[in-house]
Amino acid sequence: MRFMLFALLGLLLSSTVFASDAAPRAGDEHSYAEPDKVRVVDLGLDLRIDFDQRMIKGSADLQLEWTDPEHRRLQLDTRELVIDKVMGKRRDSGWFRLQWSLSEKDPILGQMLSIKMPRQYETVRIRYRTSPEASGLLWLPAELTAGKRLPFMFSQSQAIHARSWVPLQDTPAVRYTYSAHIESDPKLMVLMSADNQPDTARDGDYVFRMTQPIPSYLMAIAAGDLVFKPISERAGVWAEPATVDAAVAEFSDTEQMIQAAESLYGPYRWGRYDLLILPPSFPYGGMENPRLSFITPTVITGDKSLVALIAHELAHSWSGNLVTNASWKDIWLNEGFTNYVEGRISEAVYGQDFADMEVVINRTALADELKEVPPEQQILILPRQEGKNPDEALSDVAYVKGHWFLSFLEQRFGREIFDPFLRSWFDQHAFESVSSEDFVDHLRTVLLPQKPNAVSEKELQAWLHQAGVPKVAPKVQSERLQAVDKARQRWLKGRTLAKDLDTSGWVTQQWLHLLDGMPNELDGEQMVELDQAFNFTGTANGEIAMRWYPLALRSGYFEARPAIAEFLQTIGRRKLIMPIYQELAKSKDGLQFARDVFAQARAGYHPITIASIEALFAEAKGG
Repeated sequence: MRFMLFALLGLLLSSTVFASDAAPRAGDEHSYAEPDKVRVVDLGLDLRIDFDQRMIKGSADLQLEWTDPEHRRLQLDTRELVIDKVMGKRRDSGWFRLQWSLSEKDPILGQMLSIKMPRQYETVRIRYRTSPEASGLLWLPAELTAGKRLPFMFSQSQAIHARSWVPLQDTPAVRYTYSAHIESDPKLMVLMSADNQPDTARDGDYVFRMTQPIPSYLMAIAAGDLVFKPISERAGVWAEPATVDAAVAEFSDTEQMIQAAESLYGPYRWGRYDLLILPPSFPYGGMENPRLSFITPTVITGDKSLVALIAHELAHSWSGNLVTNASWKDIWLNEGFTNYVEGRISEAVYGQDFADMEVVINRTALADELKEVPPEQQILILPRQEGKNPDEALSDVAYVKGHWFLSFLEQRFGREIFDPFLRSWFDQHAFESVSSEDFVDHLRTVLLPQKPNAVSEKELQAWLHQAGVPKVAPKVQSERLQAVDKARQRWLKGRTLAKDLDTSGWVTQQWLHLLDGMPNELDGEQMVELDQAFNFTGTANGEIAMRWYPLALRSGYFEARPAIAEFLQTIGRRKLIMPIYQELAKSKDGLQFARDVFAQARAGYHPITIASIEALFAEAKGG
């Protein structure tokens, strides 16, 4: 009886707390689609990849499910697509040409493709072609690939870039199955976020099928000089021949990670789990495209110290891919949950200390970010984000604060209660798109009644609706990182030389922590001493570079500039290069240097990266 009364009280509180928020937060403000009236339930693609024109062209068949019997219009999302023809078909009829129009261009949303029809057609076929400047596609000439033998093309559909290569309802609120027939140069292997077979012949004619319903941002395509090598029966690596062996060795624990996740959150439901190693121009660390995670080569270090990225992308197979945020204002449901699951996988495979080091480093990054982020963007359950680019929602608030909140719940309830609760969330909402309100309802109904006094309403509201990190947030410490703190202090106080610090056996996380804790600036002698002792300038480790080079710029260590230029011209991962560009943009001289480097590097950057850098230059005070 007490359980039932508490559950009822929880539901009443939920409706009270969110009554004022529910209406303004409803829907997806980053899509023109009207899924409450008509939904795409299956997509059929018949496309040709044209490297000479940097274009994908062909047709998209959209199978529709109408929920409003009076509705006669289909609104789709597009960006820079050329629409050649639109036709409709019912089961008992042939194809009929339909009237269509494109709205004025919106700098964030693109253009609405509005299709009028005299009756509710079950299938709409759109013949179209992409722009060479499509924001979701990157076309690389052979010289910018690892093997320098054949060109490379890959997509990045998150957050709202799928609309730049397919006309569709580009919202995570809509899930659909898809099939694809893709033609290409027969020298190139084509892959998609679908049923890629390891023994597929490279012949220029490929067929794919994704039988589980996915949102548009998880649709992906790539073409290049790609070969496959297995890790286990259900996992392997696709990469250029020059990269594949190093990747297989680095990510050899992938099967162990899958098994660890399954032991916690239930079976892996996507069939295969393969990794595609992309060129360094990939704008992110990884992208969780189902069955085929896209991975940056910048995490291949030779010592497996950055493989938490693989744990993260795999974790999305439950949080994000299986249960998806219905709009980008609720991205913490994807990324905060995934960061938490990633930590549990890392702990199971590599031990508690490895997982703790990752947590400390991430929380240090969050503390730095919160100094710059306005309070209204520091909350987990964000208001509607009209006029804001959803790419910018990918912040440490969603990732790290979201993870921290779940760790808080775990601490208060214990794993024996919290683990089954989290699995129930994935099981009950599998292949659904959900909102923060859905999770809070699940929390109040399933978890809170099990220990009614474990979490107060005030604490819950602080996590979900208030800026910053609540004072009740649990702390994590790492003995290995505490040893780094002591070493850094000895050096800063002049008690030891950098070369005499005991760094034998240090892994990447310890080096990152060393640099994260340095003063904002060092003097010239200190920079020279550190560099001579540890060879930071010119490092092949991008995580170290993204910390060392801004410190070098702030400290006036001009000796690093040639290496900075080479790094920015080689790497396109936004996380690694944006801190350097941001530091350069703070001075007139630095801004000019940044512009010169960008001019050389631009051809190898993804459109998403280019847009971020150009926006930075436009706002720079140094210019």
